Amino acid sequence: MSAAETGPIASGSAVSTGQRGVSRVLAKLSQSLAGGEFYEAHMMYRTLYFRYTAQKRYQDCLDLLFDGAQQLIAKEQESSAADLCLLLLDTLEKRGPQAEDTDNFLWVPRLGALIRGLNAATVERETLIQRTIKWSTALHGQYGHPVLHKLIAHVFWTEGNIESARHHYLLCQDGSLCGRVLIEISQSRGFQGEVDLFLVQAVLQQLSLKDRKTAEDTFTEYTRYHAKLLKHEFPYKEPLVNFLYFLFRLIDAKRVAGFRALRKLYDPSLKRDTSFLKYIAKIGVLYFDEHPEAAHSGPPGLGGMFGDIFNRLMSGFEEDDAEDHDTTLRRQNENNELE
Repeated sequence: MSAAETGPIASGSAVSTGQRGVSRVLAKLSQSLAGGEFYEAHMMYRTLYFRYTAQKRYQDCLDLLFDGAQQLIAKEQESSAADLCLLLLDTLEKRGPQAEDTDNFLWVPRLGALIRGLNAATVERETLIQRTIKWSTALHGQYGHPVLHKLIAHVFWTEGNIESARHHYLLCQDGSLCGRVLIEISQSRGFQGEVDLFLVQAVLQQLSLKDRKTAEDTFTEYTRYHAKLLKHEFPYKEPLVNFLYFLFRLIDAKRVAGFRALRKLYDPSLKRDTSFLKYIAKIGVLYFDEHPEAAHSGPPGLGGMFGDIFNRLMSGFEEDDAEDHDTTLRRQNENNELE
């Protein structure tokens, strides 16, 4: 028999041997799970992960790890389950985005469900959340998929981690939901004199993220239904709520002079929270082509991954806009001439 004839046979034999090896591991894996030998099961999942990814059998690997993570969560083996979740993310990254968008987005709710299944004491969960959001940025921009943020927010909210929940609700692009959440936080944790601050901080953050629609939907929901607001329509009794009302209209009209006058008029009220001025500076750059101010540290009170997002956004916008410096100056001159 010639070498040309033996080559394919040898190759097919190797594949068949590899498949038999995988079948044996799968059989042992099933026995380990049934017998409560979870450490051994965990190690076999890892073995199969390496074999599948080496063979670029990504879909088989994803199905295996997802099922395995669910089974280990059901057996209260959260640490091992979280490790499989991280391997699942590795596999998604190695596979890369698929031509069919439906398959890409299929994993957003699945990963959200796995995160929900892990308790707050699971050390790896925070890493899993951050890596999942980072993975989703390839599907939906630099801040991650809004549905994923909504799912994560619900997890934190259920656990009573209100601040972390609020951070993710702000990124879920659902203004009505965000407004309702802010009302509940304000009523349960805030004083009467702070009723406007909860709204203003959220809306300015959303505008700083260039999410104009969600910001106004949040404003509308909050002002319409918050029981402690003295009035529910313009003109409002709270100065900063009126500031937001005018700000939306100036953004639509692109009135630079009006924006500067508004900022000066409400400066005493805006100084109630030092972070407001930073957000407003960013809004001036984004919506009114103002020249960015000198970089300085991000606003206080923003911790964890969400804080990193805003700190990067705030500290880096000068570099982002520097590339368009000439365009910015030209537009400013045109606006000044028109005014």
